[in-house]
Amino acid sequence: MKAALLTLALLLVGPVSVVRAQMAIPALEARVTDLTGTLTAGQQSALEEKLAAFERRKGAQIAVLILPTTAPEDIAQFGVRLMESWKLGRKGIDDGAALIVAKDDRALRIEVQYGLEGVLTDATSSRIINETIVPLFKQGDFAGGINAGVDQMLRVVDGEPLPEPDPSWKRDEGGRVPGGLVPMILMVIVAVGGFVRRTVGRGLAGAITGAITAAVVFAFTTSWIFATVAGGIVAVVVLAMGAGALQVLNGMGGSSRGGWSSGGSGGSWSGRSSGSFGGGSSGGIFTGGGGRGGGGGASGRW
Repeated sequence: MKAALLTLALLLVGPVSVVRAQMAIPALEARVTDLTGTLTAGQQSALEEKLAAFERRKGAQIAVLILPTTAPEDIAQFGVRLMESWKLGRKGIDDGAALIVAKDDRALRIEVQYGLEGVLTDATSSRIINETIVPLFKQGDFAGGINAGVDQMLRVVDGEPLPEPDPSWKRDEGGRVPGGLVPMILMVIVAVGGFVRRTVGRGLAGAITGAITAAVVFAFTTSWIFATVAGGIVAVVVLAMGAGALQVLNGMGGSSRGGWSSGGSGGSWSGRSSGSFGGGSSGGIFTGGGGRGGGGGASGRW
């Protein structure tokens, strides 16, 4: 009899456990959602207005969520679900991002929609978390850390570079060269290769130009794999084509300039109105515009 009752109890409790496996996503009714009472009313209002003003001017949607925990999920899994539900960003542009703080977990994350993936990269998000937010959180200054982190996010989306990183911080591999610079860099390198070839001969010119290319690519990407491949390609070009390659690349740069420029500063967002959103900067309910989740992001702990 006891065994039968225990089995029945497990059958009843089991479905409840499944239902509670994931935390419910809070409703998106404001740009700043604090479920922990961490921010005062004044702090929350000031941050809300800052984000609303940025949205009116730039169009991109940035939101903040402070909650006790994302358990049993880790914050990255929760962040993906959050963005799928909130749909931050304008429809078809997907220029949204969220700063998520799980206070009891001592974890935080910047989750990015596809439209901001090229500017608010994983590496940049990691820097904002570890260099700006976490030091203030460790001092117990949660309002200061959230405000400083949001300010950095807004700067990046606005097209401004972050300050130089701390020397102890290591960038992720796969850093990006602004697209419009790629053909220019290649043309300059090959032009140098053509001059060196006339001076020291074809073989040595290929080696020197390849080494220069590898050094430049490594400076941008910190990846020896990318640097070695790029250096090898340029060395072969110099060996096979010499100065004639400059004319070829010049033609390529002129014909594809529009394509290269798409990965860069976020200028394609300027001049667009944020009027397509359901919510306004004050009053009413703030809503997302239909952005797609899964663009990337970074997590951290304090």
